[in-house]
Amino acid sequence: MLDNIKAILFDLDGTLIDSAPDLGAAANKMRTDRGLEPLAQSLYRPMAGAGARGMISVAFGLSPDHAEFEQLKEEFLDNYQLGLAENTAIFEGVPDLIAQIREHGLKWGVVTNKWARFTIPLTQGMALFDTAGTIISGDTMPHAKPHPAPLLEAARQLQVAPEDCIYVGDDERDIVAGRSAGMPTVAATYGYLGALGHAVAWNADFMLARPHDLLKVLRLRSLI
Repeated sequence: MLDNIKAILFDLDGTLIDSAPDLGAAANKMRTDRGLEPLAQSLYRPMAGAGARGMISVAFGLSPDHAEFEQLKEEFLDNYQLGLAENTAIFEGVPDLIAQIREHGLKWGVVTNKWARFTIPLTQGMALFDTAGTIISGDTMPHAKPHPAPLLEAARQLQVAPEDCIYVGDDERDIVAGRSAGMPTVAATYGYLGALGHAVAWNADFMLARPHDLLKVLRLRSLI
C-alpha cells in the first residue's frame, strides 16, 4: 500500500494546528453577546475538528438542519476571523515531522475544509507552511470533504498520482475523502479525539497517537 508514497497530505485543524482555543472563544462570544455564561474550553475541544458545526452544536445545541443555523454560522465565522490567531499553535512534534518528511524527499501539503479567508492568513502567519507544496481550502473546489475533489486537486498540484499520496486527518470525513480519492488514510487521534475517540470505527489504514508516529508508519515500508 505504501511502497510508492511520494507525498503526505494533511488536514489542518486538529492535525497540524491546535485552533480549539480560538474556535471556542468565537463561540463563547456568541453566548456572552446574548447574556449567556461562557462555556469551558474543555467542552468545545472535542468538537473543534468539526469547525462551525461543532462549535455551534456545543454553544447552542443546534445541528445544521436547524432554521437558525446558517445565521449563527455566519456570526460565528465573523467572530472567528477577528481572533483566529490569538491562541492557535502548531502541535508539538509537527515541525520535526515536516522536517523529516522534507529531508527524505517527500512532498507535503494541506487539504482543509476551513475556508480560504481563514486558511490563508493562518498559514501565512506560520513559517511551518512556507514549504507546503499545496494548500487547498474548503472553498477552493466546488465540493469540500468528504468529497474527494480537494484531495485530487492537491495531488494534481503536487504532480503526484493520488495513490502515491497519504492523507492524514482527525475527522471521519477526512478518512472518507481519502479513501474515495484512492489514498491510504491515517487517523490522527492526538488532537481533539483523545487516545482513540471514535476513530477506530472509521477504518483508517493507520492511526497516530502523536504526530511523530507517522514516521514509524513510513519506516514500515522503508520510505524513511
